[in-house]
Amino acid sequence: MAYYENVFIARQDISSSNVEELATQFQGIVEANGGQVAKVEHWGLKTLTYRIKKNRKGHYVLFNLDAPPEAVHELERNMRFNEDVIRYLTIRVEALEEGPSAMMERRDRKEPGRGGDRGGDRGGDRGGDRGGDRRGGGPRGGPRRRE
Repeated sequence: MAYYENVFIARQDISSSNVEELATQFQGIVEANGGQVAKVEHWGLKTLTYRIKKNRKGHYVLFNLDAPPEAVHELERNMRFNEDVIRYLTIRVEALEEGPSAMMERRDRKEPGRGGDRGGDRGGDRGGDRGGDRRGGGPRGGPRRRE
């Protein structure tokens, strides 16, 4: 069997428990067609980059699949007909990731440099010539005198 990663986005107005029910329904479809779901990750409600079917946010769910192609086609067919799924993507991978995905690691990790200090030097000259206009005019941006 081949390895796949599937991510689907569910509508923002359904509850988290409905998203979990939807994920178990899709998991059952894969298992009924001879596949196996190695990992399920709920990434939570995230803001979309742009509106999709009048939704600004969506519930993201990741599946790691060890399944035959027929099981993946059946899974995608059911996702296409389900009105709660606004987008899905399935890709074939060489091996399944062990441990949490990159999205879950990013959530767990503390971001350095947060908390007011933006780094760098606040004072002093930031480079360039402070005495004149960038257009080549006189001091303080006034017109250049001709001599």
